[in-house]
Amino acid sequence: MITVRSILFNTIFYANLIIRMIVLTPIYFFMPRKAAYAIPKAWAKSSVWLMERIVGTTFEIEGLENIPKGSFIFAPKHQSFWDTFALLPYLDDPVYILKRELMWIPLFGWYAKKQRMIPVDRGARGKVMFEVLKRTKEELAGGRQLIIYPEGTRRPPGAEPIYKYGIARMYRDLNIPVVAVAMHPGLFWPRRTFRKYPGHFTVRILPPIQPGMDPDAFFARLIEETEKASDELLAKTIADNPGLPVPPTAAQRLADIDKAKVAAAV
Repeated sequence: MITVRSILFNTIFYANLIIRMIVLTPIYFFMPRKAAYAIPKAWAKSSVWLMERIVGTTFEIEGLENIPKGSFIFAPKHQSFWDTFALLPYLDDPVYILKRELMWIPLFGWYAKKQRMIPVDRGARGKVMFEVLKRTKEELAGGRQLIIYPEGTRRPPGAEPIYKYGIARMYRDLNIPVVAVAMHPGLFWPRRTFRKYPGHFTVRILPPIQPGMDPDAFFARLIEETEKASDELLAKTIADNPGLPVPPTAAQRLADIDKAKVAAAV
């Protein structure tokens, strides 16, 4: 049944994306930029609804009150395609720094350009990165929110965290709050497989880290607070979903957490 539901969901999910892009493109490009954001946000909501109705996956959000007004860096854990779109409706006017190759994709690239997403050559240094920072500051001056995945790429649930120091540089140079987000959508929408799993999980939005800290101290705090919340939610999610397949990385992480608790109690 999971295989059938997964195939059905994937088919309708991508059909929903492509049809909306084709049908709504004329409307999207004639609307003012920020107002046009309603179209991708509506797609995000519809995709979440489809996953709930077809696969049986639901989620709740803790900490919406922690989202500040105006500009800030939104820094979620990155495990799944799910977390690239599902939280868009909760942000006012988000902007991504994304690899430039994505801007070359028909329709998607056009949509991204309309929203003034910031392309970057991942191997670039020096002047190019200076221009990216300049563009980012220009967008944030209008009150937008910058989405950055601190680990840079998708990581399996429970995998050893590998945070990139670039977010500390952004924190220093942009001088705005950073809002970390812990969650485990990768348990339900795993990477590199078409299978999706039913169940329920929590998205935890942590209190913002205010600007002004030393970048190294900020970086250490970001990792500590995000991983603490991530460990708590990993244990809770697996306990709340007893039939859910547990990937080896998550099983190992839970074992390490239990060992640490035993050691602390001795």
